[in-house]
Amino acid sequence: MESEAQPATVEIGLNAVIVAVVNRSPRILAVAEADGDARDGLPFGPFDPARHRTFEASLRARVEKRTALKLGYIEQLYTFGDRGRQRLPGEEGKHMVSVGYLALTRTDAENNERLAAAGAHWRDWYGYLPWEDWRQGRPAILDQVILPALAQWKLGPAGEEKSASSAQRRARVRLAFGLDDFPWDEERVLERYELLYEAGLVREAVIDGHCRGPGGPAVGIAMRHDHRRIVATAVARLRGKIKYRPVVFELMPPEFTLTHLQATVEAISGQHLHKQNFRRLVEGAELVEATGGTLASTGGRPAALFRFRRQILDERPAPGLKVGGR
Repeated sequence: MESEAQPATVEIGLNAVIVAVVNRSPRILAVAEADGDARDGLPFGPFDPARHRTFEASLRARVEKRTALKLGYIEQLYTFGDRGRQRLPGEEGKHMVSVGYLALTRTDAENNERLAAAGAHWRDWYGYLPWEDWRQGRPAILDQVILPALAQWKLGPAGEEKSASSAQRRARVRLAFGLDDFPWDEERVLERYELLYEAGLVREAVIDGHCRGPGGPAVGIAMRHDHRRIVATAVARLRGKIKYRPVVFELMPPEFTLTHLQATVEAISGQHLHKQNFRRLVEGAELVEATGGTLASTGGRPAALFRFRRQILDERPAPGLKVGGR
């Protein structure tokens, strides 16, 4: 009788996509590991049920121990458990399932010093996903690199333009990248990344053995394991979340100008927003209130300071900033 294969050992790990906005730049907290792999990774650690009752408690303790950063707002993203998602020496027979979390925080000089001492650093998330930043207009990388490469990939392995697989690929690319009559949807971040992975246009696909040969032109900065996919999931979640929950204020100081608030929303959404339209949107949503203070600005009159109006949480079920797609 043929013996049955032994089941793989499954371990549960916890990943955190920790987001802050600094100088109009949406940042992800990345960590380096002492294993010779120079790629950025997300804060990660195994769940220890003997020490922590919940995943969230375990993640908060792990991040604080690893980076000296205390997390504020946090929510669970998704469970990442695909086979082959994490390849490490000596892990044959072991399968790592990660529960991903999105966390929002603020930064200051003292925090940054502690992070640097812990081997952690802030990275602009558009370094990993450069095709997602439309604040200065349509990203050149789309027309110069990505879309020409996807045009070849859409033909399929046999190069047959009219095959069923080619038609399906064309439809997916049109929807994800806003081609022909489809608009660009800023929330389809994960769909775009997964298309680029399938087409071999991100380095992770080559490292994972998904591509035969070197793959296409690599776009964006590669991360360890499937961490860039987890980042894409978090960006998509946050872009959608700010439209119906006031989570953007988790990234703001207690008092801020409307210009600062607009820059933060633009950083997250990847869109340029018209100043007067944005102010009408904020005023109509009744999310902020004037503090009576002002901030001296260079070369102009002092700007009024505002704060988040917390009463809105008791007044409306979905108090967010409904910034639209293009």
